[in-house]
Amino acid sequence: MSTDHAAGSAAHHKKTAERSKSVWKRITNEYHLYLLFIPVLIYYAIFKYVPMFGTILLSFLDYDIFKGLTSSHFVGFKHFITFFQSVYFFRLLKNTLVLNLMNLVFVFPAPILFALLMNEIHHRWIKRLVQTISYLPHFVSTVIVASMAVTFLSPSVGMINHIMESLGGERIHFLLKPEYFKWIYTSIDAWQTIGWSAILYFAALTGIHSELYEAAMVDGASRWKQAIHITIPGISSTIIIMLLLKIGHMLEVGYELILLLYNPTTYVTADVINTYVYRKGIIESSYSFASAVGFFQSIIGLILIVGANRLAKKYSETSMW
Repeated sequence: MSTDHAAGSAAHHKKTAERSKSVWKRITNEYHLYLLFIPVLIYYAIFKYVPMFGTILLSFLDYDIFKGLTSSHFVGFKHFITFFQSVYFFRLLKNTLVLNLMNLVFVFPAPILFALLMNEIHHRWIKRLVQTISYLPHFVSTVIVASMAVTFLSPSVGMINHIMESLGGERIHFLLKPEYFKWIYTSIDAWQTIGWSAILYFAALTGIHSELYEAAMVDGASRWKQAIHITIPGISSTIIIMLLLKIGHMLEVGYELILLLYNPTTYVTADVINTYVYRKGIIESSYSFASAVGFFQSIIGLILIVGANRLAKKYSETSMW
């Protein structure tokens, strides 16, 4: 038994040494790529990981701005318990998940479909023109986008209400109706991100060998069959990686647009965890409570992305690590 254990231990150490040697060899062979990564690493270290310590510590303190982190009273899980027992907890969780699930169902597939449609256009100048136009909304300020939405949806001067009235319908105060908010937010998000998000899929499509399409045409495959059996499998790894990243942010929503569009009458469907943290932390100066809520959000996000990565690794050949 001892001999087998020693042999197993030696084999394990040998395998670990070979793996370390392989990693170091890869780094030395591709050192220029790692040099390019250094600025990103420094950015995340300074602006993400260093502040994380203070944020996590703040969640367990009754923070006093005059006493600082070291002298403020330690209260343990008080703020977490207060949040879980709050009447807003389930509403915030539900609204955040609903908006993210709608984003996952309607917004996430949109750039994939857009890239597939653009791939079928053979006139280069038309393709470039459409792509350029689709990129433009990404560069429009969120404030301007919100202002456009308010104008288009206005009950008095809004184009949408004018069209509805001309068709025999009645004017609607869209931004005062809680039931419309999630659809308004999802539509704006899709319009603003579809073109920019499709860039990754355009890049993935260029990596598919043209010989595969030529062989499929020789075999009599239609354009639909080529898309199903060549194009989509060719970009499947990119789709899986983007899906994993999206799942990791399931409890995060682009709260800037929500802050500009929502109001007390739509809180029941529009108020999410991020907007609640903003109100508590910035407006009400409840720094410790807001940090606790944000920390809870980060923990759930970490659990989701680790779980999704394990599922991806189990059922496909693509994963983040």
